[in-house]
Amino acid sequence: MPYAFTEHGVAMLSSVLKSERAIEINIAIIKTFLHLRKIANLHKEIFERIENLETGFESLKDLVKSILIQEAKPKNRIGFIIEK
Repeated sequence: MPYAFTEHGVAMLSSVLKSERAIEINIAIIKTFLHLRKIANLHKEIFERIENLETGFESLKDLVKSILIQEAKPKNRIGFIIEK
């Protein structure tokens, strides 16, 4: 198991440690956790937007394919056929 603190573990640790240096380090660590959470949320939003673009692109690609398939089918001629 890795040796790591969660944000809540660091907050609990600050109640045990009383030196000025320990308090400064704990504040810095908590700010880092907040920054990482902000970055993770930003990336989540970006990934959701990319996924929406990909979904839109897939539907556009399907539309183009259906148009091309319709154009490839032989069309019925309009008008009269005169037999000789």
